Amino acid sequence: MNNQKAERLDKLLSNLGYGARNDVRYWIKEGWITVDGKPATSPAQKVLADLVLLDGKPLDHPNGLTVIYHKPLGTVCSRKEAGRLIYADFPERWIDRKPPLSGVGRLDKETSGLLIVTDDGQLNHQLTSPKKHISKTYAVTLDRPLAGNEAEIFAEGKLLLEGDEKPCLPAELTVQGEKEAVLVLHEGRYHQVRRMFAAVGNHVSGLTRTHIGALSLDACSLAAGSYKVVTPEALLELILADSD
Repeated sequence: MNNQKAERLDKLLSNLGYGARNDVRYWIKEGWITVDGKPATSPAQKVLADLVLLDGKPLDHPNGLTVIYHKPLGTVCSRKEAGRLIYADFPERWIDRKPPLSGVGRLDKETSGLLIVTDDGQLNHQLTSPKKHISKTYAVTLDRPLAGNEAEIFAEGKLLLEGDEKPCLPAELTVQGEKEAVLVLHEGRYHQVRRMFAAVGNHVSGLTRTHIGALSLDACSLAAGSYKVVTPEALLELILADSD
């Protein structure tokens, strides 16, 4: 049972985003909920999630939810921002789950690419902690041609961004064309890629996160706006595949 603990039926369904606790009372009355093959009797009934069926179907990922997602341009990760939320690409009930789903290392509205979305706080910490040294790789398109010294500047570890007190960690830049490059970061500062290129006199016009650690967007075979559910263990195995 995945170390499940019994909890109130109405609280369980509410936390999974199915509806308010008052809805559960109606569903029980209508006979839509069964527990271990028997009709549910009360909203306060203590249940194990894996034994509950709603309208004959198992509950939606009651033991936690983690997805690999291809974030499209123009979508926002924060519920406080204006614009189309990334949650519009997921089942409607997911936005009401508790604990809430959140993007790991958010991508801004004008950045697309690989994004992990999870309700697992421990996993979120593992993927974002500087101590874990999980790299992020970005494909960058620039307004102006590269000057030629950017790779050296980024690799030195001395670049100080406006408003920051510490210089950026060394980063690897690979030139792909006159205005195209791949940048590998080993930290996650606010709008870091855009700010790094601004600091050397250029402007990012296109940005896609292509990798998180060893996990690549191409290998996931996900169209923009699509996703796949994965266990935290399987995800970490993919991301840390090239680690010592």
